[in-house]
Amino acid sequence: MADRFRFSSVEDLPSHLIFEILISGRLSAVDLVCLELTSRTFGGSHGLFPQKFRSLVDFAAYQLCGSHPIYASMHFNAQKELFNRCGVNWKRVLRFLQSVEQSSDMVETSAGNQMQIRSGRYHTLLINESAVYSCGSSLCGVLGHGPETTQCAAFTRINFPSPAQVIHVSASHNHAAFVMQSGEVFTCGDNSSFCCGHRDTGRPIFKPRLVEALKGVSCKQVAAGLSFSIFLTRQGHVYTCGTNTHGQLGHGDTLDRSTPKIVDLLDHIGSVVHIAAGPSYALSVTEDGTVYSFGSGSNFCLGHGEQQNELQPRAMQSFRRKGIHVLRVSAGDEHAVALDSSGLVYTWGKGYCGALGHGDEIDKTTPAFLSSLKSNLAVQVCASKRKTFVLVDDGSVYGFGWMGFGSLGFASNKVMRPRVLDSLRSHHISQVSTGLYHTVVVTNRGQIFGFGDNERAQLGHETLRGCLEPTEIFIQ
Repeated sequence: MADRFRFSSVEDLPSHLIFEILISGRLSAVDLVCLELTSRTFGGSHGLFPQKFRSLVDFAAYQLCGSHPIYASMHFNAQKELFNRCGVNWKRVLRFLQSVEQSSDMVETSAGNQMQIRSGRYHTLLINESAVYSCGSSLCGVLGHGPETTQCAAFTRINFPSPAQVIHVSASHNHAAFVMQSGEVFTCGDNSSFCCGHRDTGRPIFKPRLVEALKGVSCKQVAAGLSFSIFLTRQGHVYTCGTNTHGQLGHGDTLDRSTPKIVDLLDHIGSVVHIAAGPSYALSVTEDGTVYSFGSGSNFCLGHGEQQNELQPRAMQSFRRKGIHVLRVSAGDEHAVALDSSGLVYTWGKGYCGALGHGDEIDKTTPAFLSSLKSNLAVQVCASKRKTFVLVDDGSVYGFGWMGFGSLGFASNKVMRPRVLDSLRSHHISQVSTGLYHTVVVTNRGQIFGFGDNERAQLGHETLRGCLEPTEIFIQ
């Protein structure tokens, strides 16, 4: 009888069962490495796969890469180049893919909870375990706490009309947007320009309100620009609303839209996987790695080599001609940054203060390869006011551009080329977000650090006026 309840170790399981556990999708690349190093069961070959794979874990990593949506969308040459850039190591390829995904969506911490951080102009939004917190200045209701709140000195939870799990947030100068697990979108802030997607423009929306016009449209991402918004659906469609002075809504005209309207041209091109909003321009990335830009052409932010406005999405030919598959983009105030499928970085726009990272202040009218980072595998790019951050796959952060009240993390007033933030070296950073004068990061352990200006408590500290060194931020 006792034999029936004998405890067995994982080593007693059949190899095919162990393999099914490994490819369940619940394990990170780091988890797989730990298993391979600590157990002969996972590190052995077991004769289950071709000889080119060193271990069961190595084969599992290969299978997980093949089924990953980012890798699956890449053409064969891009896949091969990434594999070579990762030292022909499938576990590192998997780490790259998972890191890119987490840095733009949700960070899965070592404690098992999910987090996302976003910096607005003078405030910060945080998702922690599906709940949303905000701190900083509540200009026009961007913090979502009601008309009586003008500032929050610490991260304070935002209450929604009904219990909801938030999966994505976006912060801008004057409004905020929240995407729910259900696909519904809530917005708050100054709606005088219709950027919140509601017809009521008489007064600010001080608490999150459901965007009724998107009922039945399941969204997964939102990007808040200056007085306009972009919504990305789970089917890869793009909707926009708000101010359209420069054509930033992408509808072929300059008419404002009071409620979200689908961008027809993108709808006919193919599935969109990523969006970004600058002050008065927008960027979108399709599944095949093409970048489309539209809106204000000032500062060369559209990347077409000229400064004319584009009223409809226009493909950036510079990437197309070189066969570059772009994964993610970031739209700064006066410049833009892109990350490709090999972990390489490109910048374009105004070169003020070294924001483009090429060692000078020369403008780049089309995307220029950032050669000084070519030995690194970048997984996130983040642009703001004359500064840029690049997160690489080992958790290090590089910054360059304008110091901006300490928000670059260096003592220098200008950093002309990418320089690693030594002050964060002891932490593995999983996500970076930067506002006008402040920057926040999330570590793989779930810690939050901020640096830069705190005049409006945008770093979540009541007593500090500014932080030149990364300072830990706590949730109430």
